[in-house]
Amino acid sequence: MNRLNNLINRLCPDGVVYFQLSHLADIGTGRHNTNEGLNEGEFPFFVRSQEVRRLNDYDYDEAAIITSGDGVGVGKIFHYINGKYALHQRAYRIHITDSRLNVRFLFHYMKANFFEYIQKTAVNSSVTSVRRPMLNRYPVPVPPMEVQREIVRILDSFTLLTEELTTKLTAELTARKKQYEYYRDMLLVPPCDDVENIPLSDVVNIKNGKDYKHLKDGKYPVYGSGGIMTYKSEYTYDKPSVLIPRKGSLSNLFYVEEPFWNVDTVFYTEINESKLIPKYLYYLLQKEHLESLNTAGGVPSLTQSVLNKLNLTIPSLNRQRKIVDCLDNFEKICNDLNIGLPAEIEARRKQYEYYRDVLLTFAETGSTILADRQTDRQTDRQTDRQ
Repeated sequence: MNRLNNLINRLCPDGVVYFQLSHLADIGTGRHNTNEGLNEGEFPFFVRSQEVRRLNDYDYDEAAIITSGDGVGVGKIFHYINGKYALHQRAYRIHITDSRLNVRFLFHYMKANFFEYIQKTAVNSSVTSVRRPMLNRYPVPVPPMEVQREIVRILDSFTLLTEELTTKLTAELTARKKQYEYYRDMLLVPPCDDVENIPLSDVVNIKNGKDYKHLKDGKYPVYGSGGIMTYKSEYTYDKPSVLIPRKGSLSNLFYVEEPFWNVDTVFYTEINESKLIPKYLYYLLQKEHLESLNTAGGVPSLTQSVLNKLNLTIPSLNRQRKIVDCLDNFEKICNDLNIGLPAEIEARRKQYEYYRDVLLTFAETGSTILADRQTDRQTDRQTDRQ
């Protein structure tokens, strides 16, 4: 940072000139549709999302910044490429044509500032698309090249460190989850002289959910296959239960001890507690990987008849309690990791964004140099016809 401050004080102490982007770059779109993308291909194919697909032919061979023209995340999605690539017809490429601007500098600058700019520029309160004139008129600071290179060096280093940490912490989290699953599955196979092997229907009554829209707002959680949806004034059931998705994410089980309502995409369970501890059933069904029982070709689905035939290995209540206590402790450790590691990743991301915003804030000397108005009007008309 000291080196950067020295460079700024020496080379641009009074601020920098801002240029409209069309003065500095060639801006264009691609020619492909999303459905042309391949799982494997020779060249990267940039579409309208953070995902990069592949194609076996290319549109451009250059250093460029890619951003989406519309879709989810518009104004927030950016890619840097140096080489051959293919491009979606509603994604923009920004290829620097002015030697005074470093492409990596612009990449970091647009990631930090472009979304705020289009929010102010868009006619609607919510930004749904980026039009060519919005890119043409985007004001870009152009500090001396030495300053740009030093900023790029600092931010690229931050990015690399953040990515390395994210990879390391994600691997740690994955390893801990696999370790937990291994010990869970081992504990749930007790000695043969202490178990019953019975179908689920012998100890569990599976019940359907119901619509909740007629209910008033209240304190009871309403569960769907993704979790709590809202809170209402009535409940379906008020005893410990395992909620099993009927459609969607079939492995997304919920253990509930308080009164709840469940919608029709989720089953709830009435459990014979004289034979089966509800929390033990929760862990046991996790081990069974219910997604493997999917009965549908489209949206994953489970039926009561399939679940009722599921064979359960059930030990004595005393052994069930010991297993539940052990797994509760292990799950707490995993949950602490689930909270702590993502929080660490998020903290590093915010640290990067803080320094990025500080480094990319410049005093402006005079007004922004405007693009040629006649060219701008011609581009506006061409864009409106697209």
